[in-house]
Amino acid sequence: MTISRLFIANRGEIAVRIIHAAKALGITTIQGYSEADADMLAVKLADESICIGPAPAKESYLKIDSLMAAIKSSNADAVHPGYGFLSESPAFVRAVEAAAVTFIGPSAATIERMGDKVEARKAAEAAGVPVVPGSKGRVETVDEAARIAAEIGYPVMIKAAAGGGGRGIRVADNEAELRKLAPQAQQEAAAAFGDGGLYLERAVRSPRHIEVQIVGDGTNAIHCFERECSLQRRRQKVWEEAGADCLDAKTRDDLCASAVALAKDVNYRGAGTLEYLYDEATKEFFFIEMNTRIQVEHPVSEMITGIDLVQEMIRVCGGQKLNITQDQITRNGHAIEVRINAEDPYKQFMPWPGKLESMHLPEGDGIRIDHFLYEGYQIPPFYDSLLGKVIVHAPTRAEAIKKLKTVLQQIELKGLKTTIPLHLALADDPDVQARKFHTQWLEPWLAAGNLKQTSTTGGAS
Repeated sequence: MTISRLFIANRGEIAVRIIHAAKALGITTIQGYSEADADMLAVKLADESICIGPAPAKESYLKIDSLMAAIKSSNADAVHPGYGFLSESPAFVRAVEAAAVTFIGPSAATIERMGDKVEARKAAEAAGVPVVPGSKGRVETVDEAARIAAEIGYPVMIKAAAGGGGRGIRVADNEAELRKLAPQAQQEAAAAFGDGGLYLERAVRSPRHIEVQIVGDGTNAIHCFERECSLQRRRQKVWEEAGADCLDAKTRDDLCASAVALAKDVNYRGAGTLEYLYDEATKEFFFIEMNTRIQVEHPVSEMITGIDLVQEMIRVCGGQKLNITQDQITRNGHAIEVRINAEDPYKQFMPWPGKLESMHLPEGDGIRIDHFLYEGYQIPPFYDSLLGKVIVHAPTRAEAIKKLKTVLQQIELKGLKTTIPLHLALADDPDVQARKFHTQWLEPWLAAGNLKQTSTTGGAS
């Protein structure tokens, strides 16, 4: 089929990104927006727009009935969910498909299967992809968890079977800790996802977080190499790179091949990401989960391959076959992305939904800034604090870090507090420059007072 009218069921920088991609394909864009987002940049850029409800996300961006009413009234023939909100909701996909509208993403069955960590683990094992030793299925009781933990060995990670974003996760070093922490994880998972089911896996100490970007057309699949996302705060990524220079050539090839094998095995359609833990000491990698959507950090993969992932997912979900083969995809240089949030890093990252009085964003070769800002825009307090992403590309990692620092120092966002000072400090850190970090590195670094306030930290308010 040919997609002619695309409804965007999201907001912020990803909505702007989708609009640009769709317009490049000659597709009419319809932006759904909440009452709080009536003046956001995506509304101004879209060909059409329609209000989907009040400011709270649960009454707008998360309300399937309201979204479906807007989609139907707009005569859209396709819907792009972006990331977050309902992007990985099987119920939303089924509602879209029931209305004879194309969902820009995988099927509801695929999302259900790969969105449940236990089922995703089973799918990975069936495809021959290495997984962390752990429970074979859902763990419903603490006694069962204790028995399984004794078998796989401590320390163990207790994780929610449904959902993500770091919620419902605990690490236990012994049975006493397990019996204390498992009920907490169950309660948190039930509150966040409506599902208190857990699963266990062996905890890998000081791992690196490596992920592989794939695109599939339902039959075939290709990868766009790997990313490293080990710099995390509260299990949320803050700095991402492509590729992962901690990998040797063979490990990289094996890792990417495993991702493609799994994508093909589940007949994946659209853009997706397979996430792994990597033990640098043993050079072992283990599949942990799949994100069945476009990710925040997709631009770094685009920068090193030249592939527009959003356009490609619109094409394949519209019924076209992949228009590129694996041997046509090559890695060019190194890319780094940092997330710019409206938060004060000097006050425990307190949200800062202020008004953007004026701004300056540098431009140039190898510089990309994905955002939804304009002068005079009032940042609403109802949603995620992400303002945009700064992405740089250079021949080497060292040159990319140098370019990143220059770009961050040139950005001006008057009236806002942002996380730019954090990224400048990280760019200057010897361990970051030498790749001596892992998924648990950043929080102790912050606790040790490494982020020092100066008068020249960039992103000035």
